[in-house]
Amino acid sequence: QVQLVESGGGLVQPGGSLTLSCAASGFTFRGVTMSWFRQALGEERDFVAAINPAGSITTYAHSVKGRFSILRDNGKNTVTLHINSLKPEDTAVYYCKSFYGRGYWGQGTQVTVSS
Repeated sequence: QVQLVESGGGLVQPGGSLTLSCAASGFTFRGVTMSWFRQALGEERDFVAAINPAGSITTYAHSVKGRFSILRDNGKNTVTLHINSLKPEDTAVYYCKSFYGRGYWGQGTQVTVSS
């Protein structure tokens, strides 16, 4: 059974930093591209970042490039998203997605950027 469990969300002031984590199980993690998406209230779910199975290639949405960093630990079956210089427009539910099979989503973790 595939499971993706996100953690690390919370309330942060503008300019602050946060690290989100996604713990994966139920598939061969080291062989699968992993990604993060986000969905603001009333908006569509948008791509944020992705990382290839080896962790050697990363891709970012234009809006987050230079502020977000995606990393993976194939020994611990985790993928993390380091977020710096947070802006109010980064407020959203952040989802981990595995490209294993038909694609699987986690339950999401809320990030709120507000003073």
